Amino acid sequence: MSILITKDMIINEVIRRFPKTMKVFKDFKVDSCCGGGGSIEKTATNDGADVEALVKALNACAKQ
Repeated sequence: MSILITKDMIINEVIRRFPKTMKVFKDFKVDSCCGGGGSIEKTATNDGADVEALVKALNACAKQ
């Protein structure tokens, strides 16, 4: 299993590369607009999301 997305990646870069991940950020209630310039880990932590579960869901989505 290859990892496409890691917690240190910038949200806007992930969405640009994998546009369908926008829904995953929304589902996890992670701010991909104002928080889009930050890393997944920092923004998700600030928004109270489970970072590991989010990254797992993002990778599953990106591979579809």
